[in-house]
Amino acid sequence: MEHIYQNNNSDYTFILLHGTGGSERDLIPVAQHLNPDFNYIGIQGDVMENGMRRYFKRHAEGQYDIEDLHMRGQNLADYIVELSEEYDFDIAKTILVGFSNGANIAIHLLLNQAFNFEYGVLLHPMYPVPLEDNLDLSNTKVFASMGKMDPIVPVSDSEHVKSIFEEHGASFEEIWVRSHQIEMVELKAAQEWLNKTVL
Repeated sequence: MEHIYQNNNSDYTFILLHGTGGSERDLIPVAQHLNPDFNYIGIQGDVMENGMRRYFKRHAEGQYDIEDLHMRGQNLADYIVELSEEYDFDIAKTILVGFSNGANIAIHLLLNQAFNFEYGVLLHPMYPVPLEDNLDLSNTKVFASMGKMDPIVPVSDSEHVKSIFEEHGASFEEIWVRSHQIEMVELKAAQEWLNKTVL
């Protein structure tokens, strides 16, 4: 995997996970808006789909390759742990920031309690995947933005993401916007959530 790292000598580090077709640099402006003082690491997905980078394979839109998702999720978690050792940052003080496909792999990391990720900013996520039994997300804190007229993620799938976290004890805050683009209003709401939740 390719990555870019910015050390701002903060206790907190953003893990930036781009959408389909993106790169490790795509969400740097998002990180700078959320908190310019936090460190950040942008990680590029290592799956190619029609020439576009992703974090895991799929059979079609909204139809995940579950086996590949589990493998790639483990690989990504291991990679972040390696980076934490290389750059000396605390996994417990990382915030997963993902857009679209990046938000989906971020959900996968948040749901696996062995990975120890507690904070997530999920921009336009979906997660049509069976869940583990006895899932306890009481230490998990999530902000999500979702589109009322999203051409990629139906409202029902957005509501499902909300239910995943709320029904398993996570702290969950949401904002509804129009479509599948990152809007300033959701970044402002995410910034406010971050300030009251993490700091």
